[in-house]
Amino acid sequence: MKEVYDAVIIGSGLGGLVSANILAKEGYSVCVLEKNKQHGGNLQIFVRNKTIFDTGVHYIGGLDKGQNLYKYFKYLEIIDDLNLKKLDEDGFDIITFNGDSTEYKYAQGYDNFIKTLLKQFPEEENAITTYCDKMKEVCNSFPLYRLKNKNFNYYSNLLKNFQLQAKGFIQSLTKNKKLQAVLVGTNFLYAGKGNSTPFYVHALSINSYIESSYRCVNGGNQITKALIHKLRQHGGEIYNYHEVIKFGFSDGKISSVLCKNGKKIKGKLFISNADINIMLKLIGEDKFKKSYVAKIIDRESIISAFSLYLVLKPKTFKYLNKNYYHFRDYKMIWNAQDYTEESWPESYYLSMGVRKNNDEWGENLTAITYMHYGDVKSWEKTFNTVAETNERGQTYNEFKAEKAEKFLDLIEIKFPNIRSCIQEIYTSTPLTYRDYIGNNRGSMYGYVKDINNPLASLISPKTKIKNLFFTGQSLYMHGILGVTIGAVLTCSSILGKDYLVDKILEANKVKANDI
Repeated sequence: MKEVYDAVIIGSGLGGLVSANILAKEGYSVCVLEKNKQHGGNLQIFVRNKTIFDTGVHYIGGLDKGQNLYKYFKYLEIIDDLNLKKLDEDGFDIITFNGDSTEYKYAQGYDNFIKTLLKQFPEEENAITTYCDKMKEVCNSFPLYRLKNKNFNYYSNLLKNFQLQAKGFIQSLTKNKKLQAVLVGTNFLYAGKGNSTPFYVHALSINSYIESSYRCVNGGNQITKALIHKLRQHGGEIYNYHEVIKFGFSDGKISSVLCKNGKKIKGKLFISNADINIMLKLIGEDKFKKSYVAKIIDRESIISAFSLYLVLKPKTFKYLNKNYYHFRDYKMIWNAQDYTEESWPESYYLSMGVRKNNDEWGENLTAITYMHYGDVKSWEKTFNTVAETNERGQTYNEFKAEKAEKFLDLIEIKFPNIRSCIQEIYTSTPLTYRDYIGNNRGSMYGYVKDINNPLASLISPKTKIKNLFFTGQSLYMHGILGVTIGAVLTCSSILGKDYLVDKILEANKVKANDI
């Protein structure tokens, strides 16, 4: 370790790794600190029965050549290192409902998307076209989403787009309730709530998947590996089992961090990729204005999840090159989070892992549904990871087993043979997400973006402490693209906004020998 680093990054999730790479490319000496055994945050994988499961990244959008995430990954020099499989172009996401045998398909490419939906809603061309036009218009209004390099004002654009409610806008397009439900069918991607979610959250979450959709072959942690490899090439360092427990100050700035293992790391600037709520408490709330602390603490965490990880018996379940979003009732499309103990689960997202050269038979299946943190509150004082083992006890295991059976009951409606195909079942709860990812209350995507309170939803990467910056899903948007953009926003606060975007655009210029 160096005596003093130019930049110390706390947390090796995507936001931390992208920030570290950007600064290292600019010649900064960089050190990344991770508390867990595995790097990557939501990019982590785990292996059961020799089968790879993703924890958070099940598919990625915007990766066709020239699209937004492609451009960011090109600048980061990792695009050529990724092993990807394109999802079904004529139906990468499938929306289904109990009592309705129709599979409503999301196709890749807006022309194909419109054409495919019109087969099932032939009288709704105006509604579908208007919806797509608005999606593109909203996305185009975010300069970092479209990589426009001059005079962008991130926060003014956000405030403007907060004025349009997702539910209200989609309901205004058509009186057809089933079409409304289909257009909102993938809202698990952002945990949308009818009374609060702005349309821009819907648009930014879904648009890039419509443009192009891919799965990571052998898991999303290949993104982590590629970023770490490049970081080291640029001279950066990264350490696991380095949990930050204390901050040192000098002249009103952070001068060092103390890790649980006793290591003290000094730096000139610090970027936190950890949950903002948790970080405020760690740094000391007295170091910030009371109004700022109240703004952070009072924000509502987005709901957490319960996940089923199914190891499948060999050659029993066909590989599905698509994702399923299923609802008990299409009328519950905005209210699936409002389940009762009896009605849980109201909906789920289902995806499959993919290995290279193995397209015929599925090896595993992941199904995820909403679960409130309160459902596991009885065990919240326990903490259990590979790095720090602390079993939660028999009642917790019984809880998970009961929930797994109820979840399978709903999945079985769409996939009647599923139980006969299962070799092993593994589960995770909000506590799993809390412990491994470090999110407040196990939140899937950070904090609620509330149309009724936009100022409380917007957090600047800059803080009152001049050399402390934030990044990660709590800042801008969640997801691979959202967090990458958030890291660019954070680093723009350090390097200059136009400077960094110019660098990204320059890296994507077509060279003569590439034509």
